[in-house]
Amino acid sequence: MVLARRDIGTAYHLAVVVDDAAQGITEVVRGADLAPATPLHRLLIALLGLPVPRWHHHRLIRDAAGLRLAKRDDARALRTLRTEGATPQDIRRTVGL
Repeated sequence: MVLARRDIGTAYHLAVVVDDAAQGITEVVRGADLAPATPLHRLLIALLGLPVPRWHHHRLIRDAAGLRLAKRDDARALRTLRTEGATPQDIRRTVGL
């Protein structure tokens, strides 16, 4: 894993463990697609002497077309869906809950 490079600055894995510790994060909830990164995060936390949070990885929430709902994929926020008139039941149905 790349932790930092001169041309891109600090990489995600190092940044996320330092940022979580700085914010006092004790519970980390992420999608199952990020579960493979957890052992590396635990190692970095141990090496840096940071507090160890608890992790939970949930199944990915997908839209009607099967695409994951994620900010990095420009998914609309729940607030936007509600403003557009979607009910909680509509949203649950859309994501398969």
